[in-house]
Amino acid sequence: MDRVSTRFDREPLDVLVIGAGQAGLVMGWHLARLGLRFRIVDAGSEVGQTWRRRWDSLKLFTAAQYNGLPGMSFPAPHDTYPCKDDVAGFLHAYASKFQLPVVLNAKVTRLQRKTLYEIDTEQGPMSAHNVVVATGPFQTPFVPPLAREFDAGVVQLHSLEYRRPGGIPPGRVLVVGAANTGCQIALELTATHEVEISVGQHLPTLSQRPLGRDVWWWATLLGFTRITRASWLGRRLSKRDVIIGGGVPELERHGVVVRPRLIAVKSRLVAFADRTSSEYDTILWATGFRTDHSWIEVPDIKDVEGNVEHHRGVTCSAGLYFLGLTWQHTRTSALLGWVTRDAGFLADHINARFTSDQHQEKTP
Repeated sequence: MDRVSTRFDREPLDVLVIGAGQAGLVMGWHLARLGLRFRIVDAGSEVGQTWRRRWDSLKLFTAAQYNGLPGMSFPAPHDTYPCKDDVAGFLHAYASKFQLPVVLNAKVTRLQRKTLYEIDTEQGPMSAHNVVVATGPFQTPFVPPLAREFDAGVVQLHSLEYRRPGGIPPGRVLVVGAANTGCQIALELTATHEVEISVGQHLPTLSQRPLGRDVWWWATLLGFTRITRASWLGRRLSKRDVIIGGGVPELERHGVVVRPRLIAVKSRLVAFADRTSSEYDTILWATGFRTDHSWIEVPDIKDVEGNVEHHRGVTCSAGLYFLGLTWQHTRTSALLGWVTRDAGFLADHINARFTSDQHQEKTP
């Protein structure tokens, strides 16, 4: 791992990869396999930093045998579930093992297309024939505007800021959002706090180990990991998330009061869709993330809502790609052990551009 030198600033890269999480690192592995000259830039100060920032007890819902990357298995026994620090350490070891050219502390502030792609980073400007945006689906924490209506004495934090129960003041806690993150945090807090959870949409729940096998063993066997977003079933499945584990029923067994959607706030009082209300000391927003591509100033790649339009990560702007998005191609596109499929597809697409475009030659 290194820093960008002045020489690299002046000489265009074959490919610049933005983001050094699992998607960016696997993309780098495939680009190295093809002999392309590339760099991976990341805003963090270390590889795996995004994982280390999550709450202390976070564990993957995929067993260790499904979390390997090309050329390196995940270093944990089969049918165990790695914690977030295990993942961070694994990514760091992966980057080191394959000597991937990662540039840290290099947040990208602007991406434009001129003759080449021009990229402004906190380490200086760069240019490249191709760019792969691998910043993932979890970028900007989302908190609904009505959060501003709470009294200043009510503690509010997003799930990204949560670390452990000891960091939550005494009193009643409302977790807003009942997907995987909200359910896991709410369950952990039951040991130390009075917890309620606001459920906007009841999601289907899958056991972690149905009939004694990991749920991903079944998903692989039955072909669910290869169902594409473009298929009839994929279009249906992509509209709803799935909770792996106990979900809301397990929370109820632990005494968590389940509330419907939060609709209004006044001071410390929260009103719900069933016309009930209650007061809370802490609000934990498990309301997910929003993508932020405002720094990408490339014409015609976004829809009217600012979402990037692509097919399997390939945009209409030649040489600009995306990787690691939720349902980019299949349900597993954003998951640790499966991102290599999409990365390999994009790497081959990039390599084909060099083969077909006589104006674009690989940098020696």
